[in-house]
Amino acid sequence: MANSATINPKERVHTAIKDIKAAAPHTAIAGVSGYAGGELASLLLHHPRFIGAAPTFIGRAGEAEATTWLEDLHPQLATAGNRRTHQILPFNWEQIVDLKIEVLFLATPHEQSREWVPKAIEHGIKVIDLSGAWRLQHDANRAVYRLKDTNPAHAAALQAEAIYGCPELHRDRIRQARLVANPGCYATSNILALAPLLQAGLVDVEHGIVCDSKSGVSGAGKAATAITHFMHAADNLSAYAVFGHRHTGEFLEQLHLEAGQIQFTPHLLPIPRGILSTIYLRFKHSTDAAAVSTIFGDFYQDSPMVRLHPTPHLPEIQHAVRTSYCDLGFALAPDGKRLLVVSVLDNLLKGAAGQAVQNLNLMCGWNEEEGLL
Repeated sequence: MANSATINPKERVHTAIKDIKAAAPHTAIAGVSGYAGGELASLLLHHPRFIGAAPTFIGRAGEAEATTWLEDLHPQLATAGNRRTHQILPFNWEQIVDLKIEVLFLATPHEQSREWVPKAIEHGIKVIDLSGAWRLQHDANRAVYRLKDTNPAHAAALQAEAIYGCPELHRDRIRQARLVANPGCYATSNILALAPLLQAGLVDVEHGIVCDSKSGVSGAGKAATAITHFMHAADNLSAYAVFGHRHTGEFLEQLHLEAGQIQFTPHLLPIPRGILSTIYLRFKHSTDAAAVSTIFGDFYQDSPMVRLHPTPHLPEIQHAVRTSYCDLGFALAPDGKRLLVVSVLDNLLKGAAGQAVQNLNLMCGWNEEEGLL
């Protein structure tokens, strides 16, 4: 066998690409027509592990079975000289099994994901679900989705197995998971801002935590509604789902808080994408900025998709949009007890598709940031 030092560089690159191809599981994306599905398709098509091994693209249940192409739905993914490369197949379990799909992304409505996940697991297919169908372990929190299970006992068993797909909190469990429930975008923004401080025991939770979040219109999905169409959203800023947003349960379960200890209010920004969350809290005892910086730095030292801004600099949407990072920064009041944390991310990437790919990387044993930087 030739010594590696004598191998032609072109041969070494070719060998590396072959190894990458062999490492990639057969992957499919169901629900590729939506915003998050389109972003997921783009990330995987450019992912180094999927060179020459593109995922299978599948429509949602009930979508027309006429031939549809990814590049028609998402023209930004077209390649020069060949606009139609990736066909979108109608959803069919027999076809998914025949294609030997090993990992299935579901960018589908909550009800559809709740129905399809048991069938996927039954076929030995791992699932990364971008909907809210499997995120919540407590019935009271999950009730907001009004989900109905054909087999409640089987669904309950899968629910107990589902791993909340926040790599910064659960990366070791995600690596072994069959079912990963991708977090909500608002939840990701606020949970990442609060987790280090709560774990350190600094926060006076009885005083109350306020999470004030503002999101671009794409967070509401592709179908326009009375409050997301241009005439309502443009030149406007509005609060909605006060005391009742469906992501609130994720805050409670992942941060181990009670409902009376946190108030989350979402707002609609007149921009296409991006979330900025401003979190207000009080410490139990006076502290200094250096100690707070250390807490964040230690917590996220092994988290490649979290960027920490040195105080007093605060993150902005324009710097995080179209990336898969969550940017965090804080300001501490002169009394050392009142803290403001600003958390910024792209709701379609770190808040959806980017985080899903981060989870895939962990499940496959790859570097967490592959295909995301």
